[in-house]
Amino acid sequence: MGEVNGPQSASSRLELLRPEPVRERADAARNREKVLAAAARLFAEKGVEAVSMDAIAAEAGVGKGTLFRRFGDKSGLAVALLDARERDLQERILSGPPPLGPGADAGERLIAFVEAYLDYLFGHLDLTRMSETASPGARYRIGAYRFWHRHLAILLGEACPSQDADVLAHALLAALSGELTAVLTERYGQDRARRGITALAESLLRTP
Repeated sequence: MGEVNGPQSASSRLELLRPEPVRERADAARNREKVLAAAARLFAEKGVEAVSMDAIAAEAGVGKGTLFRRFGDKSGLAVALLDARERDLQERILSGPPPLGPGADAGERLIAFVEAYLDYLFGHLDLTRMSETASPGARYRIGAYRFWHRHLAILLGEACPSQDADVLAHALLAALSGELTAVLTERYGQDRARRGITALAESLLRTP
C-alpha cells in the first residue's frame, strides 16, 4: 500500500478524506463561534469535566435548545473545538515542509507525524479524550480518524511492504488515543509517555 504513484497521488487521496467546511447562514455561524469561544474559555478556566452545557449556553448567550441541537453534548463541542487544530495538522501533512510534509522518506514522515500528533494530543488532551470516548466507537466515527489512518497506512505500506499496513496503522493510532495517552501521562509523566510511544513507532519501521 505504498505511494506507488508518487507523493502527489498520495496527497490527493488524503485530500479526499478531508471533510468540507460546513456552509451555514451568517446568524448560525455567529452563534456557533460564540458557543465555541464560550466553551473554550470555560474549559480553560475550570476544566472540561467541571463545565456543564447549561453554563456554556449562559456564557455564550444562546438558548440551551440551540446548543443541544447544534452540538448534541459536550463531546460534540469537543469535536468542533478540535476541528481547526486537526485541519492545521492535516494541511501541514499535505503541503508543509518535510519531514512532516511531502519530500522525506516514508519512515521519516511516519516519525514526524507521531511527534506532531503527540504535540496536538498533549495540547488538547482533555478535549481529545472526551471526543473519543463519548460512546463506544466514537473515535472511529470522527472524520479526522480516517485521514490519520490513511496517511499512516500509505507510509507503512512504503516503509514496511511485507506487512499489513492497514492493520498496523490502526494499531499505531490505538497507541495515540487520548484515553491511553492520558493514562500514560498520569502514571509516568508526559516525557516518558512521549518517548515510549515514539519508540513503538520506530520499532514498526524495523519490522522485516
